[in-house]
Parts: sequence; structure tokens; C-alpha cells
Amino acid sequence: MIEFRNAGVTVQQADGEPDRRILRPVTLTLGEPRISVIGANGSGKSTLLKLINGLVLPTEGSVAVKGLSTAREGSKVRREVGFVFTDPLSQLVMPTGREDVELSLRSRIKNAAARREAGIEVLRRFGLATLADQSIYDLSGGERQLLAIAVVSAVEPTVLVADEPTTLLDLRNETLIRAVFRQLGQQVVFATHNLDFALESDRTLVVDAAEVVFDGDPTEAVAYYRKLCAQ
Repeated sequence: MIEFRNAGVTVQQADGEPDRRILRPVTLTLGEPRISVIGANGSGKSTLLKLINGLVLPTEGSVAVKGLSTAREGSKVRREVGFVFTDPLSQLVMPTGREDVELSLRSRIKNAAARREAGIEVLRRFGLATLADQSIYDLSGGERQLLAIAVVSAVEPTVLVADEPTTLLDLRNETLIRAVFRQLGQQVVFATHNLDFALESDRTLVVDAAEVVFDGDPTEAVAYYRKLCAQ
């Protein structure tokens, strides 16, 4: 369960400029298996997602995951919440997929041989075993994004948050990632510009001008967003 309690984010500007509101205070209880977030670039979607695992902390109110405060218990929250970025190269830090997955597993599996075995099993589960020792720079965009999801999923978080995970992909790879998302066992919260992808959820939030302006049924949310964009 993810709980926002009057959680908002304001940043101080330099040179005496007025403070800038990044996200207006919002109260939400997110328990559905699949939750999508839609809105224009710069609307506050990414800030909302980053609040869930403490990459951004609220400057007012609070955010908690399974009763754990992101402000006071950040390390515990990050063990529960995995985060997938738009660009997988921003989080794949090792030369190969095998090494990246094993690095993710290091805190949980101390024995190197056991860690190697567990790592290849993770890659096999995501259909990446044959690419385990290939340079991440030789992988396609879809393979990199799939690897990023595998790396995050390796530590078995209970919540997976993804910030526009298909934005940089062609249609074939976007279709692949969407299929993978449908099969994930964790609660998934994702931001997307693809409205068809947004419809593949149980609940949709619409964010506009730093505010959650709609919260509800995905079909109704998409219709609301289309009207908002037409104004």
C-alpha cells in the first residue's frame, strides 16, 4: 500500500525568485495492482513517481510504503520499491547484463557462485540468458529496457515504479515491454505518454500543472486528458 498524505514538493529558487511548486499537496492511497500516470512533460509525473521510493522527498506532508516513511526509513522503502528510469543506460552500470544483475543481488546473496546462479536464473526468466555476457551497448533499446527491469526485479521488490519505460522504444520493443509489465507479479505504478498503455491499468492519475487533476477509471481518465489537451 502506498500512501500520500497531503504530500507536496516545493523548491527554492536562487536570486530571490519565488519558490516553485513542483507538485501540489495530494492525498492518495494506492493499492491497485496496476496504476498509470499520464500528463504533459513537466507536469509533475516524474516527481510523483520519485516520491514513492524517496528519490524525491516531500517538502510538506508525507509518503509511506507499507507503513514505512520515505523520509525517515528511506533504505527500507527502497528495498520494497524498485525504480525503472526512462533511459536504461542511466541505471545499467556494469559492462554486461550478467554483471549488472549480480551487482543487484550482492546485498542479498553473499556467496559468489550462488549469486552467479541466481543472476542467470533472473536473466533466463526475462528471456535474456543468451545475452548475459554481451555488452549492454550492443543490446537493442528494448533489450536494455528489459534488462533494466530484470535488474530491478532481481531483488524482488513488492512495488515497481517505472517512469515512461517505453518512450524511447520502437513499436516492436514497446509491445514487448508492455507484455512484460502485464506479467509482473509486483504492484506496478508507471508514467506513460502512450494512452493505450495507460488503459492497461486498474487506475489512472492525470497530472497537470503540478497537480493531480483526475484520479479514477483509466478510460475516463484518458478521455479527461484528451479534453484537457484540446483546451
